[in-house]
Amino acid sequence: MLQAVIFDLDGVLCSTDEYHFRAWSRLAYELHLPFDREKNRRLRGIGRMDALDILLEDSGVAYTAEQKSVLARRKNDYYVEQLHRLTPDDVFPGVTETLQALREQSVKIAVGSSSKNAKIVLDRLQLTPFFDAVADGADNVRSKPMPDVFLCAARKLGVTPALCAVLEDAAAGIEAANRAGMFAVAYGPDAAAHPMANAAVTEHRQIVDLIETWGELPEGKKSQRDEATARAVRRL
Repeated sequence: MLQAVIFDLDGVLCSTDEYHFRAWSRLAYELHLPFDREKNRRLRGIGRMDALDILLEDSGVAYTAEQKSVLARRKNDYYVEQLHRLTPDDVFPGVTETLQALREQSVKIAVGSSSKNAKIVLDRLQLTPFFDAVADGADNVRSKPMPDVFLCAARKLGVTPALCAVLEDAAAGIEAANRAGMFAVAYGPDAAAHPMANAAVTEHRQIVDLIETWGELPEGKKSQRDEATARAVRRL
């Protein structure tokens, strides 16, 4: 059986997309740059500096690294200003029950997020006690799709990467999980559309059944893992 599950934060446990959109929009307005929800979707699942590069791509200005750092901090300040609005009511349905079920099975649990504010968000959501480790942008890791944040989470948990599952909703995160050598599980209404995912679920509780079923299969056979996903979903 898999020994650990690493959860992405935004889009998996809760959604702060609107807060990010408002923060990036405010920065874009100040820089006289166009910004809309289509461009905002390109920023999902990647680190702040990579997202800033996308925002600035049409600026025609050669910003220095120091100038970019200032802009990134300004955007983060705009984002953090809004986090006081988060409450436990913002946790997605089924999350708390799933985390509790995993703990009852002695499965280790971590968050692996590109955000540097993961701990603040978890505290606001009152989810911190459920997690054995948090790996995020504050650990000075490269952002997704590089595997660093998930490998960092595995090290903090003391679990071999091959025995970790990752629950992700973004393509960059799915790719990062693959690069880390972990079992990549796509989450959300469009989960089945992720070609690099080893499995897909639409509800959090399905990850519990999926972990149990995964242990019954020979290692490394994606087709059989897909069959396990289907069996897990049929149990619900």
